[in-house]
Amino acid sequence: MRNLAFVLAVLVCASPAAAQQRPLDTQDPETIGAGRVLVEGWISAANDITYPQYGLKGNLWQLPVLGVNVGLSSIADLQITGGPYNYLSISSRDATAPLASVVTATGDSTHSVEDIRIGAKIKLVPEGEWRPGIGFRFSTRLPNASRKSGIGQDTTDFGASLLFGKTIESIRVVGNLGWVSMSQPLDGTRQNDVLVYGLSFARAVTSRAEIVGEVYGRASVEEGVAPIGTESRGLLKLGGRFTQGPVRFDAAIFFGLNSVDPTVGFTAGATYVFDAFKLP
Repeated sequence: MRNLAFVLAVLVCASPAAAQQRPLDTQDPETIGAGRVLVEGWISAANDITYPQYGLKGNLWQLPVLGVNVGLSSIADLQITGGPYNYLSISSRDATAPLASVVTATGDSTHSVEDIRIGAKIKLVPEGEWRPGIGFRFSTRLPNASRKSGIGQDTTDFGASLLFGKTIESIRVVGNLGWVSMSQPLDGTRQNDVLVYGLSFARAVTSRAEIVGEVYGRASVEEGVAPIGTESRGLLKLGGRFTQGPVRFDAAIFFGLNSVDPTVGFTAGATYVFDAFKLP
């Protein structure tokens, strides 16, 4: 790992807005509330990210990624994310990579859509005076991005995680631990089960502003070298968010923890939560 340190901080009061977690990827066990809808959108840029199965390395832009969370009940959310345009400015190619020949982009750039992810989050145990809140989340990544672009896995993954969250005075600490079954790009009949993890915390610095941070990623537990395309990846992220009325704006910088991760990058976005319907 390249950047072994993490600064994390952050907030979240015990209200439906606590589920507004951007720019963090670590999932809070709190849900958004029955009949509420959360809409979010963001852009990101990642410098020197590597796709070893295709032999491509470059700077990735996501313009934008969109997400919708729907509060199906007081304890359950439906979550969907995806995006129309990912653009990779190619800085180097490795023609000996196992899937280099399937990439149709011959110039210094390539593009594709962002894979759609569909999942659900369930709050299992409410937070108590000494007890953390506990939740469970499962999700599937669909193979929307093509191999021909050189930036899509073209495989389907399924994962599940336990979620933990506890507010200690003005600090919100959240942890995730679970697994993802990743189909191997070179052999779709085989998979690599990887450990997924996340740890974040946040602190309010004013009534509307927060500093946030996390370490989040996946770790291959395969004995020996991980199958290509399922290697360990992780990010260290530090940023902030600012609430103006019903909208929360956010921004963060991040650093890669492994050689295939981006060296540095940034993300910025906004989140809006509203009452959409009443359950019978």
